[in-house]
Amino acid sequence: MDKQSHWESIYRRKQPHELSWTQDYPRASLDFIHQARLGPEAHIIDIGGGDSRLVDCLIQEGFRNVTVLDISAAALARARARLGEGATLVKWVVSDILEFQPEEVYDFWHDRATFHFLLTEAEVRSYVNRARAATRDGGAMAIGTFSKEGPQKCSGLEVRQYSEEELTECLNGGFQKIKCITEDHRTPFGTTQNFLFCSFRRRGLAAA
Repeated sequence: MDKQSHWESIYRRKQPHELSWTQDYPRASLDFIHQARLGPEAHIIDIGGGDSRLVDCLIQEGFRNVTVLDISAAALARARARLGEGATLVKWVVSDILEFQPEEVYDFWHDRATFHFLLTEAEVRSYVNRARAATRDGGAMAIGTFSKEGPQKCSGLEVRQYSEEELTECLNGGFQKIKCITEDHRTPFGTTQNFLFCSFRRRGLAAA
């Protein structure tokens, strides 16, 4: 089964309370976005957003240029249905991140739990190159991955665990680390997953 078919199957068969990554309120993600001090017209993209409630929170806070990208059309359809009329304020993109061709430049690049599915150095380089090209100089990024204490698999797929040093090194090609935190995510079915979240600044403006 290819990647897209795998994730389409997951989202068609399971409801949010059956998915380990479900969060009622994505506090860590929102904290990083708030720390970037973005105005309502800022361009924000959520990579692998699926049916995450981050987009709901951003729309409620007044952001008007939000893009949600996911490889699963079923996941995005679920999010659009939940948002109702609010869905018209969002750009929805069905794409594998490694095939994504952005049509705009973003002020904030957010990714909770997509990056750690990239297992080869070539995939990581491709991702970082796309993120660097699509994030404005001085723009910000937040990435959440499983930490070294986190799971080794998710939804039947192997993942790559990261330390702060390893994630920083991966993003070294164009991004400067701002801060990192770890967070215990409590899944809907009562298990705990340890995440590493790091924020970065697109280097151009920071180096000027």
